[in-house]
Amino acid sequence: MGADHTRPAPPTPPGVRRLLVAVVVPLFALTVIAALVLWPRQDREPIGGADVPRYHGTVTRVVTEPCPPTPEAPDGGRGPCGTVTVTAEQGPDAGRQVETPIPAGPGAPRVAVGDEVVLVELTDPADPAVKSYNIAEHQRGTPLIWLMVLFAAAIVAFGRWRGLAALGGLVASFTILLGFVLPGIGAGQPPLLVAIVGAALIMFVVLYLTHGITAQTSVAVLGTLGSLVVTGVLGLLATSATHLTGFGSEDATTLSMFQGDVDLHGLLLAGIIIGSLGVLDDVTVTQAATVTELAHANPGLSRRQLYRAATRVGRAHIASTVNTIVLAYAGASLPLLLLLVADSRPVGEILTSEFLAQEIVRSAVATLGLIAAVPLTTGLAAIVTTAGRRSHGAEPTPPAARPPAGRDDALEALGGGKSTEAAW
Repeated sequence: MGADHTRPAPPTPPGVRRLLVAVVVPLFALTVIAALVLWPRQDREPIGGADVPRYHGTVTRVVTEPCPPTPEAPDGGRGPCGTVTVTAEQGPDAGRQVETPIPAGPGAPRVAVGDEVVLVELTDPADPAVKSYNIAEHQRGTPLIWLMVLFAAAIVAFGRWRGLAALGGLVASFTILLGFVLPGIGAGQPPLLVAIVGAALIMFVVLYLTHGITAQTSVAVLGTLGSLVVTGVLGLLATSATHLTGFGSEDATTLSMFQGDVDLHGLLLAGIIIGSLGVLDDVTVTQAATVTELAHANPGLSRRQLYRAATRVGRAHIASTVNTIVLAYAGASLPLLLLLVADSRPVGEILTSEFLAQEIVRSAVATLGLIAAVPLTTGLAAIVTTAGRRSHGAEPTPPAARPPAGRDDALEALGGGKSTEAAW
């Protein structure tokens, strides 16, 4: 998360550093205290029934055969049909070959000889001594490990120490999400509050770990925190105005069946907050760095000039980021969008349905939060930069403009000598 700005910023005066510490440290302490208060105190019972035993195996043979007729399909039913021979690598039949039916149905894996698969052991309810195996899915552990190794190696090779810090921030982000945010929401805590506190924790850890403990990073932290609050408030107002319930997806409906005490409306708001955090970090870090670089390149720029110049950069950044957000949400919701396109209802009715209205609100609120991040972070950065300048003494004045050149001087510069008129 965030942009990479490796050029060191000019030293910040002690007075400005003390002011930033006086603001950032209490906010961090408040975030930690809120996290401790909201931390889930007890573990939930696992959702669903008892776990079905799962073992690894390798396909050694696949035999296809015609499907037997059924009352619904007298011509043989839907295939494929046949048997798969698998060498079990785990479980009570490890080292032996077992037979399973060829996986069939929507989403069933297609297997071939040599595939590494996951077997599930099924027990006959009438006779527990009778057991059989089915293929659940392919083993994906090894390819995923190699992909993660390539991912980490590319980041470290390109970013070096900064890339290594980014990997540490990524690990911290998932640790907070899996250790605090998700268990907290699952334990029945207010999802919006848990999401804001969790996002703030991620923000503090990731930004300072990746970009260092500097005044520039502190400005980005404050800008990100303020934008998260704005995003949360806007999300609350938008979902209330559009009467969204949070039941806008099949996953949410399934979750409500297993955990009825989870606030799905709050879960929708939490998703908006968490989804906006990564892009917010990028915008705020970029704006803080832009102000710093502008002030370093031209110390004569006033606070207002710094703000205007950096805001122009922010406008260009937001213009490209808006498209990124909308396409990211659209890409994650392609199955839903395909269903809506195939729907025969009028377009206006489709757009105002809960399913699509939820995605529209999600995209719009995230974009508004990003737009708010630009002036907020830019203004804070301009104040910090110019305050540090004045603390060192009088603010430098811009270089004096050169007096306008006369006609003769201009002709001399162009022709390499005095003008003809002057010679006469």
